[in-house]
Amino acid sequence: MTNGESEPAAPEELRRLAGPLFGALARSDLSVVVSDPRQPGSPVVFVNAAFTRLTGYAPEEVIGRACRLLQAPEADSGTLDALAATLRNGQPFETELLSRRKDGSRFWNSLVITPLMDEAGRPAFFLAMRADTTAIQKTSGVPNEARTNRQALDDASDRLRATLSTCGIMASWDWHIAERRVVGDARFAALYRLGEEEAARGVTPGAFFSIIHPQDQMRIRLAVGGMLRGAEVFSKEYRILLPDGATRWVHARGRCYREDENDPGGRFVGTLVDVTDQKRAEERLRVAQTAGGIGTFEYVHGFGTASVSAEFCHLLGLQQAQDLPLRTINAVVHPQDTPIIDVLTRPQVGSISQAEFRITRPDTGETRWLMRRGEFQQDMETSDIRFSGVIYDVTDAKRSEAELRRLNGRLEASVAERTADRNRLWRLSAEIMLVAHFDGTITAINPAWKAVLGWSEIDLLGHDFFALIHQDDIGHVREGISALSRQESLMRFDSRCRSREGTYRWISWSAASGEGLINAVGRDVTAEKEQAEALRQAEEQLRQSQKMEAVGQLTGGLAHDFNNLLTGIIGSLELLKTRMAQGRLSQADRYITAAQGAANRAAALTHRLLAFSRRQTLAPKPTHPNRLIDSMAELIQRTMGPGIQVETALAAGLWATLCDPNQLENALLNLCINARDAMPDGGRLIIETANIRIDERGSRQRGMAPGLYVSISVTDTGTGMTPEVMARAFDPFFTTKPIGQGTGLGLSMIYGFAKQSGGQIRIYSEENQGTTMRLYLPRYQGEVESENTQADLVPVPRAERGETVLVVDDEPTVRMLVTEVLEDLGYTAIEVADGPAGLQVLQSDTRIDLLVTDVGLPSGMNGRQLADAGRMLRPDLKVLFITGYAESAVLGDGHLEPGMHVLSKPFQMDLLASRIREMISGT
Repeated sequence: MTNGESEPAAPEELRRLAGPLFGALARSDLSVVVSDPRQPGSPVVFVNAAFTRLTGYAPEEVIGRACRLLQAPEADSGTLDALAATLRNGQPFETELLSRRKDGSRFWNSLVITPLMDEAGRPAFFLAMRADTTAIQKTSGVPNEARTNRQALDDASDRLRATLSTCGIMASWDWHIAERRVVGDARFAALYRLGEEEAARGVTPGAFFSIIHPQDQMRIRLAVGGMLRGAEVFSKEYRILLPDGATRWVHARGRCYREDENDPGGRFVGTLVDVTDQKRAEERLRVAQTAGGIGTFEYVHGFGTASVSAEFCHLLGLQQAQDLPLRTINAVVHPQDTPIIDVLTRPQVGSISQAEFRITRPDTGETRWLMRRGEFQQDMETSDIRFSGVIYDVTDAKRSEAELRRLNGRLEASVAERTADRNRLWRLSAEIMLVAHFDGTITAINPAWKAVLGWSEIDLLGHDFFALIHQDDIGHVREGISALSRQESLMRFDSRCRSREGTYRWISWSAASGEGLINAVGRDVTAEKEQAEALRQAEEQLRQSQKMEAVGQLTGGLAHDFNNLLTGIIGSLELLKTRMAQGRLSQADRYITAAQGAANRAAALTHRLLAFSRRQTLAPKPTHPNRLIDSMAELIQRTMGPGIQVETALAAGLWATLCDPNQLENALLNLCINARDAMPDGGRLIIETANIRIDERGSRQRGMAPGLYVSISVTDTGTGMTPEVMARAFDPFFTTKPIGQGTGLGLSMIYGFAKQSGGQIRIYSEENQGTTMRLYLPRYQGEVESENTQADLVPVPRAERGETVLVVDDEPTVRMLVTEVLEDLGYTAIEVADGPAGLQVLQSDTRIDLLVTDVGLPSGMNGRQLADAGRMLRPDLKVLFITGYAESAVLGDGHLEPGMHVLSKPFQMDLLASRIREMISGT
């Protein structure tokens, strides 16, 4: 303390919560008073020595007394009421108040009150800083003396703001209006990501607004503009965006100071206090007050009971139970109203059902209005159709609507009577009510607007209703008003409406029109919307868990099959090595053949996996399905065997399609083999083609885009499928065949091929009634080239002198094999392991006739990027991509540039040699 004074006593809780701030307040030359708002009258618990010097009261004379001790009886009542309201809300406050000293003398008190929060985010103490501004009030007409006293007050305020900023309580600014310069303290600098020296020099007004949340900026700009044009006090809450991306709520308070009323400049001085914890506590309280009152239920169509929540039973007046018979539930519904659970209506999957109905509670005999809303969904595993829904009480809204209709029926009565009726209804209603013109001009609102959204009549009367509507809902609201203009009524018309705090709440409107006005009643349904969103997220999490289960099944089956294949490959190679060491070369071919067979089966398995994932490398060509089926007829007949009769029904004038013909042959053969296995005792196999037009309804049923398609159907007279088997038929590694007789990838490969080609495949089957597998492929509008017979394979020509190939692959074995093939044919081969090394070769003067590169490469440069960079250096560079799958992000939309080709791994070495020769020679 100054002048040798000892530090006054203070509650231990105050010292703990204030931390380092307490010492600064105790030693401050500004008067400090701390009160406890948790006790009646908010008694004083601490004052510093500067308070005693200012007021004449010793600490023991004021501690324990009400905090209004210093207020003069003639102090402005409006200011006192505002101060009391601010204290109740736990917000900071700044004002000038007429006060009195112990000797009875009056003085003008510049008062700044800041809340000090406890661990729960509630105001534990209020810190009040006081400064005597009487000299300024008395010298308003003496410019020089006023300026001197104002400077003294500014100096004191600067010290106060510096103290609060240093302790992390608030940030402060000083806006020099004429200079368009905003000076800030250290806390201000931290918020705005400025250096303290830069903040002390000042920033532009535009920078002042830069961290304000975009949804709050216009409101704050308008408020600050009002201050600069002459308003006295600035007090606003808004959100700011911190450097770490967090959003915080602050309360900004400030005031303009000018030398006289003609001064165009002056200073706009203010502080920022973080009120995020308080806002969150208010939100938690609001949620706690509005939550509940919603009952949930679920039933499976065709069953006689439903699963219900405790709130569901409470709303209907039934005894608590987890499952209730439908007859018990529907028995409480009025006979003329829709049942809660309608067992007679045929459900449509994906449809939303809602209805209002009356009930008579068995426990009280009371009649209530309830709303039911829910959605039909089909269980993917059981094919059951489930209805998941909610019910909630809308009795108050129905009564308000009835009262509103009664009011509209008396519009011919006198204006006085009409106004009285409306006011009685509005004062009693918990729902917000609105009267507006069709252009959106508000003419009347009821008091519930203040409780629900924070708006008063003064705020809204004469203003545009559309200014309160969320930007995304304005078009929807205009459509509703258009319907009202046609004398149509609106029920359950939902839109988001902005509160005074700047947040948006969901309002469910009921509205009617008459005499050129819109009369509307709105109910806050934000909690219901949030609960519906929570339900949606829970369902999404369930779907994600199901996906992860499928991934686990996929990886397990994949590991099983590859382990079998790798055992064959590794075992054959080990035995081959042993026999070679023993000199027994006569059996070498046997082990080589076994290893090659296992490797080829592994390659086939990989292609099927890529087909299922829709990442295989396709070579789409215009294809005529009828011709392809005719060419396969003999193969299919041999595959089916003598016990199965094969028939074809090929449509005349069948459209062409754009697909990979080899993959289509593979898919068709797989479907025929599956049909054969489903007819162990023989039967009929029918292959049918047709032109199909899919409309919007058909596209939703089949899960595909509307348009023109070619369908290829394979129908058998075999054992058929159960609904459970159909639901899982396309799952990878799912098979009904005995172990060792199928991988379970056939149908999943066909599904992936169809989807990657822009089509779909569907199953139509009944147990013991046969199966139809129908493949849809999009129509191709262009010409189909005639098929050329394949030329006989001839030996690959050797390289010409000096021809050089650059090989880029991160797998050493692949590089070794490709390099040996090239050197055997007489090429000069340069091999590197990644893109940057390959680019260095391309940047040199070395002759390069062809670049052979993998697509997926390490070191930050993939094969496509390497090829593009190489072509910038060598525009005529020819490129052969060798890849395990076609990476769409690298290869684009599948249309490679001229001089670029793709060869899928694994590949035969003679095919690689032929492709290299063709590309270099340009044939």
